[in-house]
Amino acid sequence: MKLRILLISIIITFVGILAYSFVSTELYYESTLARTRETLAVYMNVYDEEYSALGEAEAEAFSQKLGGARVTFISADGTVLADSEDVEVNENHLDRAEVSQAAEEGEGYAVRRSATVGVDYVYYCRAMTGDGGAYFVRIAVPTSSEWALYADFLPTVAVYLVIDLLACVLFTYVATYFILQPVESLTRQAALSKRINTKYKELQPIAEVLNERNEDIERKMNEIKEEKELVEKAQNSKNEFISNITHEMNTPLTSIRGYAELLASGMMTKEQQDAAYKTILKQSERLTNLIACIINYNEIDNSDVPSCEVDLSKLAKEMLAVVKPEADKRKVTLIDNVTDNVIVQSTHERMSEMVGNLIRNAIRYNKEGGSVKVTLDIDHFEVADTGIGISEENLKKVFSRFFTVDKSHSGKNGGFGLGLAMVKKICQREGWTISVKSREGKGSTFTVKF
Repeated sequence: MKLRILLISIIITFVGILAYSFVSTELYYESTLARTRETLAVYMNVYDEEYSALGEAEAEAFSQKLGGARVTFISADGTVLADSEDVEVNENHLDRAEVSQAAEEGEGYAVRRSATVGVDYVYYCRAMTGDGGAYFVRIAVPTSSEWALYADFLPTVAVYLVIDLLACVLFTYVATYFILQPVESLTRQAALSKRINTKYKELQPIAEVLNERNEDIERKMNEIKEEKELVEKAQNSKNEFISNITHEMNTPLTSIRGYAELLASGMMTKEQQDAAYKTILKQSERLTNLIACIINYNEIDNSDVPSCEVDLSKLAKEMLAVVKPEADKRKVTLIDNVTDNVIVQSTHERMSEMVGNLIRNAIRYNKEGGSVKVTLDIDHFEVADTGIGISEENLKKVFSRFFTVDKSHSGKNGGFGLGLAMVKKICQREGWTISVKSREGKGSTFTVKF
């Protein structure tokens, strides 16, 4: 970067100096020619038109009077009559620019190289009239060409170029230090900290980009970490799920197998056989219900039924009517606090699972003579009971699969521990939240916020 800045600085300044020297030389040259022309016009004013002759002596005398300027007398037809340079001139000068102009306008001016003496001259010619008729007097002084003048300036230009080179080196060192030092500081910050700050407004966009990149990287790293945690948890959950299913299925299957073997042995009395048949039937129903619960649980994620408007008020009232016999059997009072015309976006099946599980659990785990209050409003659904409650340590597990208050999974209420897990999964699918408040022995309140 330093070398690039140095090269660019040298190229720009060198081109600038050279261009300036060319332009300056041109302006100086044009200015010099203008002053020289004015001087020659003044010189011509001192010419004495009463010279008796137009010979070499008169040309030499006038030249000396002018300080050595070249003087030429030319006849009206363009013949050179005399020249102070003491050279023999045979060419007709009527076609010379300054002579031709003087013939037309009275005076003429030209700059060119003399073919006779090989010197660049500034020529000034004026038409005169004497005793012998019309003639021309021309005065010329030597001058340098533009390139010769520029060549004279080259040593000075070279000195300025050397000075410019040194100045560019110094400028590059100072500029790159003040430019790169904040950038290097920014780089160190980026390597050592997550958040970058700079006092230079020019570097603020870079700092913001780096901050955004750091945040993006951190976010992606967290996502990867969370994803890994979700994988080793999914695996654990899978293993736990299989273990729980195996345990839940093993109990009724063992019972069915045992009684079937006893029946096959023919050693049971009629009463024992009837009891065995009832047990086998009951355990078969339990196994069937378990399989149905597992299928329903998995279908929540796999279901592709589109959501639609569900009248949750109507569904809740119908569910209260369905479970009333079970509540009456347990002597549990149902309290209807359902607002009419509460509509949600979901499916009838999922809402039936959610409402039914929450209300049935509230009845099953209630106390005799207790109550269940069902509340529905536009922003939440709530089921509160006066039952056995949930201990503090079990509150965090209550939505886990196969979790029941009874550790053996075979309590008097006959639950499998999938109901609340299913309710939570439904709420997550719909973008709702479910929470529980409970005190052991005082009852529980489950709240779904839409």
